[in-house]
This record gives sequence, structure tokens and C-alpha cells, in this order.
Amino acid sequence: MTTSEHEITEPVDLCLPDGGLNPAAVGWSRAPLHRANLRGWGRTKRWEYWCVTTPTHLVALTVSDLDFLALNTVYLLEYAPGGLELERTAIIPGGFGVELPDTVAGAPGSRDVVVGPERPSRGKVRVEIRDENAGTRLRARCLTPDRLPLEVDLLVARPPGHESLSVVVPWGERRFQYTSKHTALPASGRVRIGTEYLEFDGDDTWAVLDHGRGRWPRTVDWNWGAASGRTGGHTVGLQFGGRWTAGTGSTENGLCVDGRLTKIGEELDWQWSQADHLAPWTIRTPSSGQVDLTFTPFHNRSTRTETGLIDNRTDQCFGYYDGRVRTDDGSEITVERLLGWAEDVHMRW
Repeated sequence: MTTSEHEITEPVDLCLPDGGLNPAAVGWSRAPLHRANLRGWGRTKRWEYWCVTTPTHLVALTVSDLDFLALNTVYLLEYAPGGLELERTAIIPGGFGVELPDTVAGAPGSRDVVVGPERPSRGKVRVEIRDENAGTRLRARCLTPDRLPLEVDLLVARPPGHESLSVVVPWGERRFQYTSKHTALPASGRVRIGTEYLEFDGDDTWAVLDHGRGRWPRTVDWNWGAASGRTGGHTVGLQFGGRWTAGTGSTENGLCVDGRLTKIGEELDWQWSQADHLAPWTIRTPSSGQVDLTFTPFHNRSTRTETGLIDNRTDQCFGYYDGRVRTDDGSEITVERLLGWAEDVHMRW
């Protein structure tokens, strides 16, 4: 099923000179082509979220600027029952010292991002996102709750011709989001905890990027799902969204199969239990049959934040996708135990 959404093929500014949404920016692209020349304060949100998975562990790095504060996070999960789970978030009031570029951080031609002290102590976090000839370098440092040094050093490759999904979601002339989602990117490196090392290497190490820039309403609910790996004889990246795009004429749904993007213009039907997020989820295209998947979680990263500025309820579940998807050329791809996540979020910020 071919989407009716407008495909953007040339660089474009996200905003008009007065800070409103540029109508020419509304659409999607196979590579990041938008410059997020945002203006204004209070409702502007910027972030880079990287998650790198192996068959046994994952590590996620976040740098976010929410105008009134910034959040820099390192998260590590071991999948085994009772396995290691570590999270360290540094909160920076006013977002001082956190500046994110108008384009994808650490990409060729864009500015690198470095936040936090070189040798962080207590609850502070250091995150680096840098461009290198071989790809994007991700580094992070912090102390665990047991005061052990945690160090991340990963390289995300850029396979030639590998396509991603960039979309502008327009709620209105003054509220809009530009998101660039990259899946199924090979990665390598390691994570050190004290004197122990976790190897993030081999054919089953994959990186996913969520790059976001926009002007948001006060309250939003969303679903997001992503997965990467080899299945059915193909390298497959899944990128799914829900709820927050309804009624906008845009979706953030797509398949990356062997580096080629299939854009899905249909809103997905998400079914899950809010009473038990670890129960199986289903994600389907209700009309076209292009997506028919069951997601079976094994871990819920549940976050609850209630402050004067933020009311956040996030259930990010990690697990496996099974089922089938269909590309633009009609190829049916069998999906078996594709590692990824699905999340249910309520955000007031």
C-alpha cells in the first residue's frame, strides 16, 4: 500500500521566519532533510535518544532539552531474570549547558553534542555524540548507585544507502514535531562497569535513533515501537507510532528491509493491557494487512514522574516481535523473535 503522504526529497527548513510551521516541511523523507530552526521558549522540545541492543543486553543514551530543564540519561539492562538494571539521570534546571543542533547530532555536517562533566561524580552524567569517518561515536560516563564507574563506548555504522524515516507531524501552525527514526544500524563496542566489560559486538548488535525537534502541546499520549535484527532471511527494522499522530494526516510508521524504507501511511491499531503491560500486545494495520504482529514483553521499564513541571507515566516494554509485514513491492516478510520495544506514554510537560 503506497502512502498518500508527501515525500520530501530536498532540504527544507522546519519553521518560517516567525517560528510557525513551514507548510513546505510537512511530509516524510528517506533521509534527514529538515533543519529544525525552532524559535520560542516554553513549548520547544529537543532530544537525541540512542538504544543499542545485543541478544543479552541493551544500553540507551538520552540527551534532551525541554526548555525549562534538560535530562541526560544512561540506561543499561541485562535481559536474564534478575539481571542487572541500571539507570542514571542528571536533571539540569534551565537546561544550561545542553545545546542540541538543528540537525541530527553527530551526523556528517552536523554539530557534535557533549554534555556533562568529563569526570562525573554523584548523580551527574556525561554523554558524547560525535561524528567519525566510520559512523557515529556514542560515549557516556556516570557512577552506578554503588559508585562503580560506568563507561559506554560504541560506534554506530552508517551503511551506504541505508534509509531512515523522517516525518513532520502537524498539530497546528504553532504546535508540531519533526521526528527522525533510524533502525537496523549495525553497532559495536563495549560497556564497562567497574572492572567488568560487556561486549556489544558481533552480527546481532543493532542501534536505533529517535531524533526529535518540535513545539509540543502541554499534554500528549503516545505509543512507540521499534525493533531491529535479522529475520526471514532479511535485515529488518520496525518503526511504529500511535495516538499522537491521529488526525494530523501524518504517521511515523515504516519498515526498513535490507536498508530500503517502506512508508506506511495508515494509522496502526495498537492493542495492549494498561493493567498488565507485560501481557502480549498486538500491532496491526486495520485496512491494508501490511502489518500483523504480536509483541511479547519480558521487561517493563516503568517510570513515574510527578513534579510541578512534568507529569510523566511511561511503560517502555522490551521483548520480541512475531508475525509478518509486507513491503511496498508486495514481499511478505516473516518476523520471528525480533528484539525491540513497545511503549505506552502519558506526558504533561
